[in-house]
Formats: sequence, structure tokens, C-alpha cells
Amino acid sequence: MNIMKHMEAVFVVAMSLAIPGSYLLDAIPEAHARSYSADAAMVASGDKMAVVTVSAKRLSSEEKGVTGGRG
Repeated sequence: MNIMKHMEAVFVVAMSLAIPGSYLLDAIPEAHARSYSADAAMVASGDKMAVVTVSAKRLSSEEKGVTGGRG
């Protein structure tokens, strides 16, 4: 099929899909991001933050199963 012969039909089909699509996308409400930063009342309350400490032995190359220069 020679696309240049049917370029007008391709344009009409593209516009018939794009115009209703833009109305549909315009009808979707916008997302409103909320700020989740700590406010002064939370900071002043004195709540302690949980801290996790992980202590473990590093694996050797043999234990990792690594062969080659990376380790």
C-alpha cells in the first residue's frame, strides 16, 4: 500500500482518534500531591525515631561464588 496515496485518510483517522482522546484526558482530574514533611508539632513532641543497625560479617569471594576480578 502506498502511504502517500492515502495520507489524507491517515490524517483524518489520526484526528478522529486524537480529538476525542484529548477530551477524555481533560476529563480526568489532576492529581494533587500532598506534602509529607514533618511539621513543628511532630518535631516538638519528642518522639524517638527507630534506628536499625545491621551488623554482619562480609562474605569472602568463595562464599559469594564469584569468579573473576569482581569481588
